[in-house]
Amino acid sequence: MERKDRFARTILNGFEAFFAEFQNITLAAKTRFENSDWHGLQESSRRRIDLRKEKTSEIIQYVELIAGEYLKDFEFWREVREIYAGMIAGHNNFEIAETFFNSVFCAVFKHRKIRNDYAFVFSSHGDIPPADVSKVYRTYPLGKSIDAAITQMLGDYAFDIPYENLERDVASIRIVADTYLRPRFDLDGENMRLEVLEHHFFRNKGAYIVGRIVSGEQSMPFVLPVLHNEQDAVYVDTVLFGADKVSVVFSFTRSYFLVDASIPSAYVLFLQQLMPAKPISEIYSAMGYNKHGKTYYHRCAYRHMTSTSDQFIIAPGIKGMVMSVFTMPSYDFVFKIIKDRFTPPKDMTREQVKAKYALVKRWDRAGRMADTQEFTNLAFARERFSDELIDELYKVAPSLIDEHGKALIIKHVYVERRMIPLNLYLQNATDEQVLDVIDEYGNAIKQLAAANIFPGDMLLKNFGVTRHGRVVFYDYDEIQPLTECNFRIIPEPRTEAEEMASQPWYMVGPNDIFPEEFRLFFSGNQRAREAFDAIHSDLYEASFWQGLQEQVRSGYVESFFPYRRKIRFERGEAA
Repeated sequence: MERKDRFARTILNGFEAFFAEFQNITLAAKTRFENSDWHGLQESSRRRIDLRKEKTSEIIQYVELIAGEYLKDFEFWREVREIYAGMIAGHNNFEIAETFFNSVFCAVFKHRKIRNDYAFVFSSHGDIPPADVSKVYRTYPLGKSIDAAITQMLGDYAFDIPYENLERDVASIRIVADTYLRPRFDLDGENMRLEVLEHHFFRNKGAYIVGRIVSGEQSMPFVLPVLHNEQDAVYVDTVLFGADKVSVVFSFTRSYFLVDASIPSAYVLFLQQLMPAKPISEIYSAMGYNKHGKTYYHRCAYRHMTSTSDQFIIAPGIKGMVMSVFTMPSYDFVFKIIKDRFTPPKDMTREQVKAKYALVKRWDRAGRMADTQEFTNLAFARERFSDELIDELYKVAPSLIDEHGKALIIKHVYVERRMIPLNLYLQNATDEQVLDVIDEYGNAIKQLAAANIFPGDMLLKNFGVTRHGRVVFYDYDEIQPLTECNFRIIPEPRTEAEEMASQPWYMVGPNDIFPEEFRLFFSGNQRAREAFDAIHSDLYEASFWQGLQEQVRSGYVESFFPYRRKIRFERGEAA
């Protein structure tokens, strides 16, 4: 028993070291924001993503030594799991500690034989700790003066640099509150109050104050984005009211927040009350606990599969050259597997495609690329797959498929939120919807470029439309850093033969890109083409892309707003 105790304690110590380092990286975010150290914030975000694998690798050498010949003995792991479960009983963050245990198990067994007997496929203590959310928010009674409550709140959330004009910001918030909230709340009532999470959420170039306004049984979530003027002060950029707007701030299309949450589950529970439609797995991920988000997702997915009877089918839309995609009608997610052989002219390897997905995980997604969860050896019920889908999987990726009895094992798969493919959305869109969604499509391309990402294949089928009407890119096999591209103008033909040539008569390098050819992405959709030409014709100019490259190379970090620019406050002159 002593060996097993030491083994379990070593894993728990590894978790505590991981969590402490995670917190230390996060705690530095406030100072980085105050110093407008945007590159430092980006590096902090990437560092945290890599941290779990790093800490897991560090302790593997110790668990191997302690376990000795029992390292791959399942009975040994069964008993260690029971001991570990006892050690973390009552732990404030037991759910994340369980996921860390799973990471060690998967490192030893290479993601095979993952059973609840040996790892925490399901929790011994419940999905989420029964945290007291009242301990993680501050309360501000409105009393007879909303201005006083807002002023006090902004004072409590002040930085080591001053507000640019606090009185102006308070007045701007009050004007929106009066317009938006008075029809819904008695703002002068005695029981009105603000409940605000105790720490800022940092991401990109913003710090976000998150809370809700409460009156009796009624409540309304809100977010206050605070920005740095990159001189010596900060300012409130706008106020966002309502679950939909707050949900976009915490979207699966954005990089993870850095927030000082010593008990993450308490923040998760509070945020889930603000955004009831958002999966808890996505909230964990949004706070940087993407591995536990994956664990939580898997548990919810299992329950969905066992409580429904519809079959997995090939996902609607045009089939991809690199990925095969399937889903089920009752489910909000899609599953993507890399084909064994790619349809010409695609020329790359499976490892190169996986590297692209890893790149997206660590990049600032700018609100325009979907986050994914990556699974190895994921088991499904074979009977739930339609005959058409089974035929497709064995046709395009037989190396990834194994059948064991009633189970179908997919050796490698990505899972992401389901969206409406843009090309399908456009088929039934009104003229107004076409204009709006094509504007979104162009903005998505521009914002990705400003984040130093060139999408590569910009066909409409490679973009999706979210439930909030945002356009998101989700085909990553051809992405590359914008700064590695060579944007060129197509040379003028010098002879009639050159003008009539079916192939380019000029030299084309591997990274050469000719923006004039982007018009081909709209083949067959004249309405989309006309809307794009009217709004985003600058994307056809090589000079536009070259200008963005200069901006990125200069070290400038673009601001990515999770809200419409038109709702930003007027700043006028600083006081």
